[in-house]
Amino acid sequence: MSTQVQDIDLKNFHFIMIKPSHYDDEGYVIQWLRSSIPSNTLAVMNGLAVDCIERKVLGDEVSIHAQTFDETNIRIDIEGLSRQILAEGNHALIALVGVQTNQFPRAVDIARQFRSQGIQVCIGGFHVSGCLAMLPELPADCKTAMDMGISLFAGEVEGRMDMLLKDAYGKEMKPLYNFMDDLPDMTGVAVPYLPFDMVKRTSGMRTSFDAGRGCPFLCSFCTIINVQGHKSRYRSADDVEVIIRKGVEEGITNFFISDDDFARNRCWEAIFDRLIELREKEDIKVRLVIQVDTMCHKLPRFIEKAGQAGVSRVFIGLESINPEALKGAKKKQNKISEYRIMLDDWHRVGALTYAGYILGFPTDTPESILEDIKTIQREIPIDLLEFFILTPLPGSEDHQTLFNKGVEMAADMNTYDVVHVTTAHPKMSETEWLGIYQQAWDAYYTPEHVETVIQRAKVWGYNLDDMMQKLLHFYACPKIEKVHPLEGGLIRLKSRKDRRYGMALENPLVFYPRYAAETLGKVLQFFFLWRRFKRILKRVKNRPVASVRDEALDENLNVVAES
Repeated sequence: MSTQVQDIDLKNFHFIMIKPSHYDDEGYVIQWLRSSIPSNTLAVMNGLAVDCIERKVLGDEVSIHAQTFDETNIRIDIEGLSRQILAEGNHALIALVGVQTNQFPRAVDIARQFRSQGIQVCIGGFHVSGCLAMLPELPADCKTAMDMGISLFAGEVEGRMDMLLKDAYGKEMKPLYNFMDDLPDMTGVAVPYLPFDMVKRTSGMRTSFDAGRGCPFLCSFCTIINVQGHKSRYRSADDVEVIIRKGVEEGITNFFISDDDFARNRCWEAIFDRLIELREKEDIKVRLVIQVDTMCHKLPRFIEKAGQAGVSRVFIGLESINPEALKGAKKKQNKISEYRIMLDDWHRVGALTYAGYILGFPTDTPESILEDIKTIQREIPIDLLEFFILTPLPGSEDHQTLFNKGVEMAADMNTYDVVHVTTAHPKMSETEWLGIYQQAWDAYYTPEHVETVIQRAKVWGYNLDDMMQKLLHFYACPKIEKVHPLEGGLIRLKSRKDRRYGMALENPLVFYPRYAAETLGKVLQFFFLWRRFKRILKRVKNRPVASVRDEALDENLNVVAES
């Protein structure tokens, strides 16, 4: 009886964390039945929130209810959440977390609906932090948000979560929280964690954590170095073990380590050694996706231990094979002559390799880009290649330079998604630039090269069916769904009412038949594309390795043929 009375007396505070998506060109939220990339920021925030709940930071009499939503794979019921919050006294904070520049308009639209009900909202992430780090004053979109009563948070929240929740509970939220000059230590703080119900909404049942933040390099297009700093900070091997064990307890064995460059994490070897130990002594086997630079193979034992620790996919910051482009972008760490050696080393430990390639450096032309793609196909044994339009993201040196020079850039932040042109190019018109981006996918993922990549996988021992599926996904997203593979997923979802603020809602009799027709059309396109890739896979499976010549893998093929 006393327990029931105590529960009734508890005050409720709702802490709702939302990772927003962004809009397509028609103003609809990009959302999937299953999304591809888990949100690391959401995992970090949720882990810190759970810690606050356990420590009762708002006092013994207050019950904190934390909820997490990733809008890329679930529709946010703003009306329902608002009714619940208001019915319980309006003790709440809506935190829009990890907001990238292209997600900022959607974040503000979500915030606008909560603010119309008098509910407190705070927006944090790379857009706000990058603008404060690199611009002389806040841009107009941030000022507009603050005028609506939305609080902005710049920097990292470790060590500040208690303060933020207390401000929100006391309804004393500040207009701006700026911690850009005080980046916290990561060792020993509450570790990232996402509940199983969220993880199952991602393809591959993958969750995410950061083992370190910051980057020592100077790439001019990068926001990491100006938001998270040049000085790298790390989680310990003990912290990583806690993260892994928590995941495994819930049946999660697939992890994305979101460090911009895990090879420059000072604790990489201790972390790998701990994961190897868990694998060998307790049979705790995990699969890891990591990001590295092109010189990671120069670190003694790095790739070897990565393979032993469970790294199955590795993203490599290739960016370009044009020396002048790399020099102009201050990416001097990339050594083109080392690419093949590095990729062979990764393949040797069984890791699939994929790389980003940026289109639109000042020296680029449509002709030079197509020629570079042919060179990559012929000479560099990368498995998956994804293309990005060079975009001056707020928080990067490129954006700061253009801003200071008064160069015109796109005013709509929703277009800063690396698939739209946002500023002028010295050698290409906007039409040419966008055109070569769209053409690049066709140029790399030709039937002939898809066959070559699958054949190479046969040489180095990768699962051929899995390779085909990965190639299909990376090509189908931009060709069928018109989105970047990193923003892709399984089965596009659309809500008629979740349209960009200021755009008219479509008539249901128009919206739903068109949505159904679009979905059916995409399914048919995907089926025919799948059938084409499946035929290629069958040919490779039936062909002896020694009968194929490949300039990028001559030595490997000779070894296989001789054995």
